[in-house]
Amino acid sequence: MTLTRFTSESVTEGHPDKVCDRISDAVLDEVLRQDPMGRVACETFITVGMVLVGGEITTKAWVDLERLVRKVLKEIGYINTETGLSADSCAILNVIGRQSPDIAQGVDVGGAGDQGMMIGYACRQTEELMPLPIVLAHKITRRLAEVRKKGILPYLRPDGKAQVTVEYEDGRPIRVDSVVIAAQHDETVLDRSGKKITKSAREEIIATVAKAVIPEHYIDRQTKFFVNETGKFVIGGPQSDTGMTGRKIIVDTYGGWVRHGGGAFSGKDPTKVDRSASYMARYIAKNLVAAGLCDEVEVRLAYVIGRAEPVDVSIETYGTHQIDIVKLEQIIRDYFPLKPKEMIDYLKLRNPIYQPTAAYGHFGRKPHTCRDRELKRELEFFTWEKTDLTEELKNLLK
Repeated sequence: MTLTRFTSESVTEGHPDKVCDRISDAVLDEVLRQDPMGRVACETFITVGMVLVGGEITTKAWVDLERLVRKVLKEIGYINTETGLSADSCAILNVIGRQSPDIAQGVDVGGAGDQGMMIGYACRQTEELMPLPIVLAHKITRRLAEVRKKGILPYLRPDGKAQVTVEYEDGRPIRVDSVVIAAQHDETVLDRSGKKITKSAREEIIATVAKAVIPEHYIDRQTKFFVNETGKFVIGGPQSDTGMTGRKIIVDTYGGWVRHGGGAFSGKDPTKVDRSASYMARYIAKNLVAAGLCDEVEVRLAYVIGRAEPVDVSIETYGTHQIDIVKLEQIIRDYFPLKPKEMIDYLKLRNPIYQPTAAYGHFGRKPHTCRDRELKRELEFFTWEKTDLTEELKNLLK
């Protein structure tokens, strides 16, 4: 028997880096809503009292950037300086330019918008076909936002983080070893010293957030819970830390369980294979595992700028494949679209679908089993999470 541990983290939509991801994706969505062929590479930087939006955008659309940014900030919960940023009074700087024509001439003919390697992954640890640590971390941060917005824990503010360590026995998850939560809050839950939150608030966060989303059979008497271990977390958001688009790439993908490709996702239109090929790689991996062709797989795609065909298609199944691995790689080439334009059309990536991806992970959503109505509407857009090729691929085992 071999015991191992693995840790993954997630952050809330109010974390400064995630605020930037959402603003960048909100700009992308607004461009695509008006101009589906628009080219967007939008970057956002946020700090005390200021939001800067830059990048390269080529489009026929017109975006009221200031109004859009303030709307996003309010939706997240940054409504005044006490929360960490005031949506109504913060400065907003626009330094957006146009995409280089040298890049455009390769993309216009269907080539990739950049070089790079992209990774997709799936496994049988969870219903989402994702590693358990990142799934639980996302559930905790999403729950933090939910109890704040619904007034269940009204003292919470937008910023927050979670970290989950899972213990494995011979590669199988058996228990949660530790849970770390950093939850921004107001001063009403500080004890008399004013230096830490009350014991009752800590216990309330554990019960209402962590234990509400972690399955009971993973928690035992040895499971450790850490909440706001510095004592308090009143000053948060952009007031305490700067944020930038694309700084939470491990949170966005598989929690560090497998390798990561060359770039971030948010703010990029689908001609950038950083995004579209990563989505296709996840789609491939999920369908291969769902069909039983393997129990675990890492799919690797690589592209060169200006060319449509990938320069590399390879996989790692960790010995779980049911078909010869060379044949499995050929199946990927035969059954899945791999050219940028084909991937974009197949996954319907020219629609304004990207804001929901900006927090709680781009992968691991469950379109047909979600009870939350708001989340279920979001899931309709996550086309790369579908397993609609499962039956066709199963026939290859016969």
